[in-house]
Amino acid sequence: MYKLTLIIRYLLKRRITHFAIAAVALCVFIVVVVMTVMAGLVGDFKQKNYEFVGDCVVGTDSLVGFPHYEEFMGVLEKSGLVAGLSPVVKNYALLSLMNFDVKRGVEILGLDPVLHSRTTNFAMTLHYRAAQPEKAFVPINDPNATGCVWGIDVIPMRNPQGQPLTLTCFPLTARGALAGVGSNPAQTKSFTCSDYSDSGIARVDGAIVYIPLEQAQLLCTSGVEKRVTAIHVRFREGVSVEDGTGQVAELWRQFRQAKAGTPNSGLLDTVRVQDWKEYRRAFIAPMEKEEALLSLMFVLVGITTVFIVFVVFYMIIMHKRKDIGVLKSVGASNVSVLALFEGFALSVGLIGSVAGTLVGWLFLARINRIEQWLYERFNWQLWDRTIYAIGDIPNRLEPGIVAVIIASAIVACLFGALIPSYLAVRLRPVETLHAQRT
Repeated sequence: MYKLTLIIRYLLKRRITHFAIAAVALCVFIVVVVMTVMAGLVGDFKQKNYEFVGDCVVGTDSLVGFPHYEEFMGVLEKSGLVAGLSPVVKNYALLSLMNFDVKRGVEILGLDPVLHSRTTNFAMTLHYRAAQPEKAFVPINDPNATGCVWGIDVIPMRNPQGQPLTLTCFPLTARGALAGVGSNPAQTKSFTCSDYSDSGIARVDGAIVYIPLEQAQLLCTSGVEKRVTAIHVRFREGVSVEDGTGQVAELWRQFRQAKAGTPNSGLLDTVRVQDWKEYRRAFIAPMEKEEALLSLMFVLVGITTVFIVFVVFYMIIMHKRKDIGVLKSVGASNVSVLALFEGFALSVGLIGSVAGTLVGWLFLARINRIEQWLYERFNWQLWDRTIYAIGDIPNRLEPGIVAVIIASAIVACLFGALIPSYLAVRLRPVETLHAQRT
């Protein structure tokens, strides 16, 4: 009982204890806010990339692409693994707006909007045709024109519907040479903007123009041979991404062996089977590195907390030598004295971490209003939306993250108080009381 009484007394009457609690609360507040926001950004970014790609991709980095894709899609459909398949042609082109002096390089993605919507969330990114993906490439004001869909940030334009444009591309042969050498190597086709796409991924929405698969094949291969650069795969319910990707990889290995010796079969050797994380690794890895670096920084913050608690407890023990002497003179054991100060450290860590978490929760609940106020008054945002294509700043507390932070703060306090507590245990009652008299 005396331990609890002394702990409460130290908590209430020692101002330096209040400093220790405030330091722990500040550290916990910073970690809770930053880790919650960063974890939300990374999680949201991964989810958007997953929705953009699908579960698995059978593809090549070569712009030449690979043939026999329709046969392999048939193999996948017979396997019973897939719920959706979408062949895609990826290449680069020069976009020119006919009514404006605007030219810029873009990435083109040729696809079937219905198949791609079954495999990814392509339909949900469309502004006008979200409920009718089959009409994604049908301009509302000119149904007979060949439509295209561009990323919302490709050309800043409030209403791109009906905007005429041309795409110029250099088609490649199966050997990777220009298909039109000797005449005009470039292929140019006219399109009409039928919709725009908002995937929520800045690098996608600012660079990609979607066109019909057949038109992309004409632009990229001159229609000599039907090739694609990737097949996006959505697994049926009950098939995990890891298992499904492994089975698709085995099916592709068998298919490639069966096609060995056929015309242009060498193009199949460049094809890889990757799950969505591996396929988008170049984009996801930088975000994960930022999260890891932040975690490392907060380990250093935790070490700082340990030193703060160490200094505070050392000062308290030096000022409470008499109390320790009295306790030991009346029979308190070394274990009891150690438990007293470690219990005190536990109280400091618990109160500080709970207070920091509560203040962090209140701040996160208002963080979007705070950013809106800063933007209206000072035209300043916490995050650059050209890098982080987000609406509201993530502010939902994750119980797992909060629990780890609170536990880490308490452990830091216990560890910081360990050496001072050991010094208190080693104090001898006679020497302590004698020092107080003199």
